[in-house]
Amino acid sequence: MSMEKENRPWMDPQKSAGERADLLLREMTLKEKTGQLNQRLYGFRIYDRKNDAVTLKDEFYKEVENCEGLGALYGLYRSDPWSERDYENGLCGETAIKLYNEIQKYVMEHSRLQIPVIMSSECPHGHQALDGYLLPVNLAAGATFHPEILQEGYLVCGRQLKSMGAHLALCSMLDMLRDPRWGRSEECYGEDPFLSGRMASAAITGLQEGGVQVVAKHFAAQGESTGGVNASAARIGEHELREIHLPAMQSAVKAGVRGVMAAYNEIDGIYCHANRKLLTEILRDEFDFDGIVMADALAIDQLDKMTGDGTVSAGLALRAGVDMGLLDEAYSHLEEAVEKGLITEDEIDQAVHRVLKLKFEAGIFEHPYVEEKAIPGFSYEEYPESLTLARESVILLKNREQVLPYTPDGRILVTGPNADDIYSQLGDYTPPVREKEGTTVYQGICGLYPEAEVLYAKGSDLTEISEEMIREAEEKAEKCEVSIVVLGSSSSRFTEADFDANGAARLSDHLYMDCGEGMDRSDLNIPEAQMRLFRAVRAKSKKVITIIIAGRPMIINEVEKESDALLLSFYPGPCGGQAIAEILRGIVNPSGRLPVSLPRANGQLPVYYNYKSSYQAMHYLDEKQSPLFSFGYGLDYTEYTYTGVKLEKKEITEEQLQKTGVELQFKVKNAGDREGFCVPQLYITDLQASVVRRVRELKGFTKIRLKPGEEKEAGIRIAFDELALYNCDMNKVVEPGMFRIVLMDQDRELWQGELKVTE
Repeated sequence: MSMEKENRPWMDPQKSAGERADLLLREMTLKEKTGQLNQRLYGFRIYDRKNDAVTLKDEFYKEVENCEGLGALYGLYRSDPWSERDYENGLCGETAIKLYNEIQKYVMEHSRLQIPVIMSSECPHGHQALDGYLLPVNLAAGATFHPEILQEGYLVCGRQLKSMGAHLALCSMLDMLRDPRWGRSEECYGEDPFLSGRMASAAITGLQEGGVQVVAKHFAAQGESTGGVNASAARIGEHELREIHLPAMQSAVKAGVRGVMAAYNEIDGIYCHANRKLLTEILRDEFDFDGIVMADALAIDQLDKMTGDGTVSAGLALRAGVDMGLLDEAYSHLEEAVEKGLITEDEIDQAVHRVLKLKFEAGIFEHPYVEEKAIPGFSYEEYPESLTLARESVILLKNREQVLPYTPDGRILVTGPNADDIYSQLGDYTPPVREKEGTTVYQGICGLYPEAEVLYAKGSDLTEISEEMIREAEEKAEKCEVSIVVLGSSSSRFTEADFDANGAARLSDHLYMDCGEGMDRSDLNIPEAQMRLFRAVRAKSKKVITIIIAGRPMIINEVEKESDALLLSFYPGPCGGQAIAEILRGIVNPSGRLPVSLPRANGQLPVYYNYKSSYQAMHYLDEKQSPLFSFGYGLDYTEYTYTGVKLEKKEITEEQLQKTGVELQFKVKNAGDREGFCVPQLYITDLQASVVRRVRELKGFTKIRLKPGEEKEAGIRIAFDELALYNCDMNKVVEPGMFRIVLMDQDRELWQGELKVTE
């Protein structure tokens, strides 16, 4: 089926994407329109591969026929235990490109108007495909406090996605870590909206410069779960929603994001997928977002709990502002929803226009195919961005008597369930990796301490231990000058995990994971099996260096007290073992800062630093009234001195604030003998407000590299958005009054002053 180009005015590249979408939309039937809004196929299930021969299944051909084309295809390249695709039966190399082109050709030939399909692919922390380039998880990226290097990392990911024909990167970046019991904590950049917004903007910029469009997820307030349970109700009001959960989305819009995925949860009784105020009035009308809203997997079908009818659910979601479904059955009933009067064809047109506009923007009409040549390799040696992120993400929490950096003076024991398991470093939503790809902590230590005898004992599993394992670790600890104990959690699905229909891990008796989607915990203590190992090794060791590799904050009181040095690394990616070993040896100076506060006890939750000033947080008679370590904390191997700290002006009008803002200026010097990064952070406290503000709010930060003895001038600018609040009428304003400005690093107050805002 074909049409001459002169009969397809929408193919005129001189017209805007919106104009071209208008022209194409006028020619479409209702069935063709609704076909563009469907994304029902599991892409990884539509083909069979035997050796290098790949064939498409009947379900693909039937769906193209049903939709008279195909709007979008999800997860063609996805590889993980849920998809059951690996190096034996999945797509990689030229085989992947050939199948992509075959799919695109068939869709266009069986679309009356020759509309190409758009390919969406998971990219939670790198491409979830065979040979996918992987980064540290978001929580680790947040710990870097360095958005520029995150942008560079995602630029590599974007280039890889583009080289494989993917058009949409589905990328976690909007969730806020407000309850660490939540298994998806690792997908958040942290507990703070300002930090998260900066990181989200960097990720979007990198991916889109790499050549793919971004679907940011999840919108909104998924991290404000009830009891830390995934997809549960966010029981918050509009002020909390706007102050904590919407800023990252606003940053994403400013960065040019072209898509957003709605969240599973409900907010104050209204599911996000049925929330017109959220998806249309706020997102589109207020934030000026003009891209597509995509559903999360099977989420529209879940509205049936409320409606009892899939067709009603489809109409409800479309009217709320969901343009495209994902794996659901509901959006295959959109024609029926129009016939029943649940929605109008004009409302269908609005959603289809957005999808077509996105396709024109992505250049798929001009370039629907990918050149069939060898896909460029994206090795970690050639692209060290993942290693750079890992190096800057590790947080030094304790260093008694400067035991680190460690110079060997005898044997070294490396023990613990996360010491020599590459998948314990990678996080959830991870593809299989090739043998010898990446570096574990044990491997990294062996490589960087060639003059030392390095002994290894696993010591324990994640949640189980045997007497034989303890005895081996004790015997080896007695022979060594230092024991390096690597504890924590795991989001590895490569251990016989079971899965729900949407790909989330499901609780079962044989799990070897305790973090990731579906793995919510009521207890944040390090599992008792690991603590038995730690106590046994501590009793037999001269020195103990503990490394926590985890996907969420954990309760580590005893470990912190009994360790000589303590490092925390949120899943640092395939290069994490090398990065940690370099820090132990002193080749790299740790520069990570906590993107989330660490609790002392389960009953102390929530412990986020930016609580409301209307109450005294963490005020219990049986526990200290602070986190074990607070947001922004992190040590290193050198010392920084700050001088000349001042606001360029102490009083500013609202108009001046809008135009130029005001800068906090300072000089910082590396007073130590090692090169490193300082991470000055600017916090504000509103002292005169019409609504309850927070005790402290991050509103600026920078990361400065300094050689020993080097001094630099720096500044952090405060503008309108940094001082604004949502007043009683929910208008965003800056109110006249006094603001306390504080400069901090390593949880130390470096300077404090006041800024007066006048009318």
